[in-house]
Amino acid sequence: MITKILCCAVTAAALGSMVARTAQEPPHQFEARTQWWRQAKFGMFIHWGIYAVPADCTDLNGNRGGAEWYLSNKHMQVKDYEKFAAQFNPVRFNAAQWVQIAKDAGMKYIVITSKHHDGFCLFGSQLTDYCITKATPFKRDPLRELAAACEKAGLKLCFYHSIMDWHHPDYLPRRGWEKETRPAAGASLERYLDYMKGQLRELLTHYGPIGVLWFDGGWEHNATELRSAEVNRMIRSLQPAIIINDRNQLPEDHATPEQGIPAGAMPGGRLWETCMTMNDTWGYAKNDTNWKSAEDLVRKLCDIAHKGGNFLLNVGPTAEGEIPPASVERLAQIGQWMKVNGQSIYGAQQSPFKKLPFEGRCTVKGNRLYLQVFKWPGEGLKVAGLRTPVKGAWAPAGRQKLKVTAAPAAEAGLPPVISISQPKRLDPIATVIELRLAGPPDVAAVTPAIKAGADGVLVLKAADAEIHGQTAQYEQGGGRDNIGFWTRQDDYVTWPCEVSKAGRYAVEVTYACPAGNEGSEFTVGLESGGKVGGQVKATGSWTAFKPEALGQIELPAGRQTVAVRATTMPRGAVMNLQQVRLTPAP
Repeated sequence: MITKILCCAVTAAALGSMVARTAQEPPHQFEARTQWWRQAKFGMFIHWGIYAVPADCTDLNGNRGGAEWYLSNKHMQVKDYEKFAAQFNPVRFNAAQWVQIAKDAGMKYIVITSKHHDGFCLFGSQLTDYCITKATPFKRDPLRELAAACEKAGLKLCFYHSIMDWHHPDYLPRRGWEKETRPAAGASLERYLDYMKGQLRELLTHYGPIGVLWFDGGWEHNATELRSAEVNRMIRSLQPAIIINDRNQLPEDHATPEQGIPAGAMPGGRLWETCMTMNDTWGYAKNDTNWKSAEDLVRKLCDIAHKGGNFLLNVGPTAEGEIPPASVERLAQIGQWMKVNGQSIYGAQQSPFKKLPFEGRCTVKGNRLYLQVFKWPGEGLKVAGLRTPVKGAWAPAGRQKLKVTAAPAAEAGLPPVISISQPKRLDPIATVIELRLAGPPDVAAVTPAIKAGADGVLVLKAADAEIHGQTAQYEQGGGRDNIGFWTRQDDYVTWPCEVSKAGRYAVEVTYACPAGNEGSEFTVGLESGGKVGGQVKATGSWTAFKPEALGQIELPAGRQTVAVRATTMPRGAVMNLQQVRLTPAP
């Protein structure tokens, strides 16, 4: 895997390519082909290979990286790295057990590394001796065993395959440290691509129906150099129903943000899937114990479903063939939550609300709206902007009927505000409330305006902002209550406000930014009207929030939209924005 977070924006060129490809396939056929994947929502990623023998995620300087990048991290020569194959003997590998762990967690498909960047093949290939059936004492083909176990359990088997190959003599370019000891003279990328096509043919003809071909490591070449259109045609000729990701430099069926969750749904209804580790590395590393909690992982799953995506959660098995106990424990806890609340995830569509008035997420299935409440509001659970009548509310999983009341909205022209009584038992991870509606949810496009306090001050909090763009998102917990992940200059945030009295208002912005990321310039003001500018200063860290007075702007009375926009972003991120305060000037 790439060790940095991938930008999940789809460029205009990529969207154009996507349209050109899918134009050959009628929309109803695409919907049918991808239906199982959109229904599944949750899958297991498995990174497993001979890098599990050293099981070390540090580089030569002691910095942490990916354990699966061991060859690269340590600047090893291929002949020295090959010795790990002779030590790879996963005698505790049990395909049925792995599949059962995934199934018990509520996962519906498995994506496993058939070959990672190190070139070692986790299947019995006739095209190389550098594979598990020939180069290791194990001799068995684990992918064949997984195929049988997945078929028996009703899970889809999918293959990850790296385009990059540090072992094959024809793959180009060479890694920086090996140019002298492993010269590129005589190497042919064309020959390598023929080899890759041959291996893909093996994978797609010897293991039954394959759900997804998950490419990686294609960033060193463009689609033309990789013959990606030709390769994809061959893949589809062998497995017409297969889903192909976007990492051989063509958009194909779905986008693959890595280690992060987009701020919202993909443009144009583009399918997407976040892949993420449970700790900090993809392959097994004995020196990586920075595990995410089950609560965090379930809430990430809810967030992804809320935005219309899939969640591909990784495990890195040991060299002995066991999924680490810490991973198994977390998967079991996720599974317990999914057994009760999975109906709010499987086959669910993205939330119709731009903003929720509570800490949590929301999904939709037909006439049912699912509220995944992380923390029950002290003032009670309320839903604003829903035009469709509510026939009833239940929790959890339809076992307890809840009281639903409606009160007029605070702003004219908006639907009543729905209040839902608290269930007898709250789930500490996420309490799911099912609203049964009279029809598909119809949500008002206009959101309630933020009103000033008795002193006339408008406080525009991060939690109340509408976020526009592909990276920026609301963060909470761990000292955070802000708009973070703001790594695209074009992203921006807005607040609808009700200005009770026209006049000049002093602008104060509270934000955080560590040294090294400061310098972004931004404006605060009306979408059509006066603005005041500022430049982000270093505050000490991403959670060291400090207020800064920027100047004054003129605000007319009535409903207005206040926006914060970045005008420059020289150092990779804008800021962590906590709030904007607008105070009537004396």
